[in-house]
Amino acid sequence: MIYDLAILGGGPAGVAAGVYASRKRLKTIFITKDFLGQSSVSDGIENWIGTIKISGANLSKNLEAHLRAYAGDIVDIKEGVGVKNVEKANGGEFGKDSGFKVVTEAGEFLAKTVLVTTGSHRRKLEGVKGADVFEHKGLTYCATCDGPLFADQDVAVIGGGNAAFESAAQLLAYCKSVTLLNRSEVFRADPVTVEKLRAHPRMKIVANAVPVEVKGEKFVSGLIYKDAKNSTSSDLAVSGIFVEIGSLPTTFFVKDVVKLNEYGNIVVDPRTQRSSTDGIWAAGDCTDGLYHQNNIAAGDAVKALEDIYVYLHAK
Repeated sequence: MIYDLAILGGGPAGVAAGVYASRKRLKTIFITKDFLGQSSVSDGIENWIGTIKISGANLSKNLEAHLRAYAGDIVDIKEGVGVKNVEKANGGEFGKDSGFKVVTEAGEFLAKTVLVTTGSHRRKLEGVKGADVFEHKGLTYCATCDGPLFADQDVAVIGGGNAAFESAAQLLAYCKSVTLLNRSEVFRADPVTVEKLRAHPRMKIVANAVPVEVKGEKFVSGLIYKDAKNSTSSDLAVSGIFVEIGSLPTTFFVKDVVKLNEYGNIVVDPRTQRSSTDGIWAAGDCTDGLYHQNNIAAGDAVKALEDIYVYLHAK
């Protein structure tokens, strides 16, 4: 069959779009690996509007439950499925019109329109000696997942954004000490968060710290970093390293059908969320939007759905 819409991704943007697609009676194929957006690893989300505080895991559960409650026979949910490619599909079952073929691990799906809400994934600690060797052996990219394993131990967090400081705050609950290393003097995290953690007696913040080497034998035992200003090296003894250095958009499967910016984000019209290709929209962290947050992702997806509905009914 040919769906009206294919929604790719199961985070806040994808779910918001799925709920609206159901309400608007757009026959939709909803394809996602899971419902775990990036914030699913957060212990406490305090800026999801309408909810004072909620864990990332519970937010993910609520989002999935909301979509399934409205899906009915309108939104077909394909969970545990990865997208391999999106192609233009002219002629054939589409007749004189054009649409899209979504190639997945579970087969191919045809849709008149596509909304990409696949978000982003963690940036790896590249160019640092030993980082690849010690991944999952003391070096990790998820404080919520692995943090409790380092109870009563000295650990380091690499990064300077909100995610890095949130991870540090989680780790302070059970680690002996936490040292946060940031490449520059400027922190991207909210100033109030930075100052709150700076005042913690078991927290140390090091600016202008560039990681050079992860040390250890079978497991991590330390980290060498250099000062970005004078290039002097320091040796930090830690048994755990938590990396929070940003994300990369998950857009590889549309690189041949839409315009991407230099970072791989889908370029969209901020008024409608339309991509450079007629019939494809995008919302959330996978786009070149100026700001990326859960509330913004959900709102942009709703905006896209409104435009998709108009687009489909104008034909």
